[in-house]
Amino acid sequence: MTYQEAFGYLFSFTNFEEISPRDLAAENFNLKRVEHLLAFLGDPHLGRLTVHIAGTKGKGSTGAMTASVLQAAGYRTGFLSSPHLIAFEERIQIAGSPISQQAFLVGMQELRPAVEAYHQDAQYGRLTTFELMTALAFVCFQREGATAQVLEVGMGGRLDATNVIPAPDLCIITPISYDHTEVLGNTLAAIAGEKAGIIKKGCPVVMAPQEEEAKRVIAQRCYALDAPLIDVEKRAAWKRSSQSLDEQCFYLHTLKTGFELRIPLLGAFQMENAVTAVTGIELLRERGVPITREAIQQGLAQVRWPGRLQILERNPLLVVDGAHNVASARRLAEALQADLPHQRIFFVIGTSADKDIDGIAKELAPLAETVFVTRSASPRAAHPQRVADAFAAAGVTAHMVESAAEGIACARDRATADDLICATGSLYIVGDVLKHRLTATLAEAW
Repeated sequence: MTYQEAFGYLFSFTNFEEISPRDLAAENFNLKRVEHLLAFLGDPHLGRLTVHIAGTKGKGSTGAMTASVLQAAGYRTGFLSSPHLIAFEERIQIAGSPISQQAFLVGMQELRPAVEAYHQDAQYGRLTTFELMTALAFVCFQREGATAQVLEVGMGGRLDATNVIPAPDLCIITPISYDHTEVLGNTLAAIAGEKAGIIKKGCPVVMAPQEEEAKRVIAQRCYALDAPLIDVEKRAAWKRSSQSLDEQCFYLHTLKTGFELRIPLLGAFQMENAVTAVTGIELLRERGVPITREAIQQGLAQVRWPGRLQILERNPLLVVDGAHNVASARRLAEALQADLPHQRIFFVIGTSADKDIDGIAKELAPLAETVFVTRSASPRAAHPQRVADAFAAAGVTAHMVESAAEGIACARDRATADDLICATGSLYIVGDVLKHRLTATLAEAW
């Protein structure tokens, strides 16, 4: 099997990332499938320190920070996240780097016989692409000698393929807001119930700042399962001390100690994610996991998590951010106003069709000079006209363009050195921008 054949095999199964959530239902998800597949593989998901993270916003950033700290503490850390920006291998990282194509191929060669063995009777239905991705991550972690793993939930939590760890060492619930409502429910309580489904009996839980409706559901789940709950808002206080276009520094005080920390990620929301990650790390320390203060400081200072309020160019500023729902758009708007100097803002935006497009437009429109609307290659992408109409209704001129790269070029034609261009709306749009830049760089080098 070649790399291309392995890649084609992986994506020959049902891929829910390319299906509208309106076509999904809970009966399509069954953890028994993943558990049986992992049993055929010798249970590669067991036997290492595990941190499991669910939430609507910030779970990838919190996971990246947690993994970086564990790595700095001496663990060989595997990190599973989704989606990717440029290459699939980004989803499975070991020791802070994506797996190689060779590691992907070897992992798939080990995975395929187990998949075919399971499908001989397929008692719980046929496996999906995301379920195979999850199993592949565990296989790669085992082959590469990972001693810790950080798992980011794909969607929801209760029925997500990552929810196969019987006794995680730590669960983290990042901020919950409205997203994937067709699948997870249309109230915060219902969505929180799905996210809280990762909590296991006796497992310690760190809860990032939440709306009261979500907070009550998480607390009830923890009480029912005798799972210790740490509320970040009650456990910690933090304040930014300095910032630049490259990093921000802040003071963090917990019930027991204090830190002066630095992260190469921008925005107040990333400080909150860092505080959530450190609160989780502190809880692991209290339970005997050997992590020094220096490892916490070093891990945060060295974290890499592209595509989140990432500055690609200056004069004018070119920023990409994966904000894909109303709450994320609100935090992006706050960060652009508070942290990034500008005269005018030009948005290049494309969203998925299942998002609250009108809500996103209402959050961003008050900041916009002009909006250029496009769509990614994702089958779930919204038609540009739908997005343009939403911004027009919010009072901002919107122009449709063929691609994110074209939108950025149009914005550059109008912008001055003091302006800001922001490409956002989904991580797929961010990925398109990063791929275009990589292609252009390679072409210049050639």
